[in-house]
Order: sequence, then structure tokens, then C-alpha cells
Amino acid sequence: MSDSSSNAKPEIVLSPCVGVCALDEDDVCIGCLRSGQEITQWGYVDNDGKRDILKNVEERLRNSN
Repeated sequence: MSDSSSNAKPEIVLSPCVGVCALDEDDVCIGCLRSGQEITQWGYVDNDGKRDILKNVEERLRNSN
């Protein structure tokens, strides 16, 4: 009997980038709503870190309305 957990692929957390890369006066991208620092960190953080960044994006989206 094989262990299916050893064959499981890690979940991929997709970038929110939409190809509109311009930071506003608050250092937040007008396309994806990540801060400049979050954009820089994206390639280095693990999936949990990426989810934390996405929570910040969701919060900014809620506050922008």
C-alpha cells in the first residue's frame, strides 16, 4: 500500500499580479493592491506568508470602497 501523502503536490498560492505595476503615493500597487515590500517578498515567502499578504490585499480592497 502506498502513502498518498508523499505523492501530494504542494498547494500553489497564485500571485494577485494583473500586470499593472505602478505604486501609488502610499506605496501600494494600483493593480494588485500589494505594497512595494509585499511585492518584493512574494518570491521569498512560503505559502503561509503569501496567504498573509493576500489577507492584507483583501483588507485594502475592503477599505477602498
